Amino acid sequence: MAGGTGTFSPGSGHPVLAAISRADEHVGDALELGLLTLGEVDARSALVAAQQLISRATGLLAKLAARADELQVGRVDGSPSTAVWFANVTGVTRGEAHRVLRVGQSTERYVRVAAAAAAGTVSLDQTDVIVRALDALPDEVDAETVGRAEEVLVENAGRFDALALRKLGKRILDVVAPEVGEAHEARLLAAEERSAMAAASLTLRDLGDGRTSIRGILPTLHAEMLGKALDAYAAPGHKNASPDEADRFTTGVPSPLRRGEAFVELIEALDARDLPEVGGTNATVVVNLDLDALLRGLGVATLDTGGRISAAEARRLACSANLVPAVLGGSSEVLDLGRSQRSHSKAQRLAIAIHDKTCVTDGCDRPAHQCQVHHWTL
Repeated sequence: MAGGTGTFSPGSGHPVLAAISRADEHVGDALELGLLTLGEVDARSALVAAQQLISRATGLLAKLAARADELQVGRVDGSPSTAVWFANVTGVTRGEAHRVLRVGQSTERYVRVAAAAAAGTVSLDQTDVIVRALDALPDEVDAETVGRAEEVLVENAGRFDALALRKLGKRILDVVAPEVGEAHEARLLAAEERSAMAAASLTLRDLGDGRTSIRGILPTLHAEMLGKALDAYAAPGHKNASPDEADRFTTGVPSPLRRGEAFVELIEALDARDLPEVGGTNATVVVNLDLDALLRGLGVATLDTGGRISAAEARRLACSANLVPAVLGGSSEVLDLGRSQRSHSKAQRLAIAIHDKTCVTDGCDRPAHQCQVHHWTL
């Protein structure tokens, strides 16, 4: 058994080491026998048995990690902790090493969980979820109720994966102690919602080939709201209403691609009047292009953000009135400003953004739509 910079060593010949060595040999024997001779029934049985073997092995791994931490084995090479030492010598990530150690230390408090892990009926993921759910129970919950909750979660590990168990764990008191379950769940949900909102993030990275990568984290509530909106755009009824036959619903398109198309349509459908103002104007994309290019659908158009799109795409978008085309060479609203208004109009604000493109202060390249225009700050 090897990984990272460490290798399996027989050590002092302790029975635990001898047992691990025999198990390793048996796995090697199974691999050498060849798998092509397995029939359908035996393959199913062998697959389930192998997973149970892995679960038992990870249960042992967690308990060994806890014992190793008691002995502070990381001191051998000056590692700051047992988990770091384990990660260094085996090649697992530090996060995984810390998780194995945490599970090993936690199962000592829960007899049923430890027994299930030893029997291979719960995986490391499931064990971690169960222990976290039990640890999160309020202090006022008595030991008998905690034991009942542990029993229910361990029993359901055979039916649910770790994700489903986590959901059950949040509401376990509804099952074993309904009188306190709802209040406990409400506290957990409130804490989760605060944490989720604080962690919300979104990153847009231009790939330089006409595509942009989007990565982010949303609170589950808002992710589900977005999912509902995307499903509405991706629904067959909506797609089939398109006059363009190429846009109509077709079977066999993977869900990620279908949702990607729906997200694009959702963005194009946003009305700038419903969005907050940025720098004195609604969040509006302005497209600069020559009038002739707009009419013919040929050439290139420039966005006020600095991006460039084809004139054909700008023409398509202009038809839906979801962007402001700033057509060069013709009369424009941005010049129609009376004397009764002290500040600039929104139309003028767009014209200034078109002209300046970025902040006019020396050395600043912040996009114009993020700047103020009624005064200079030097």
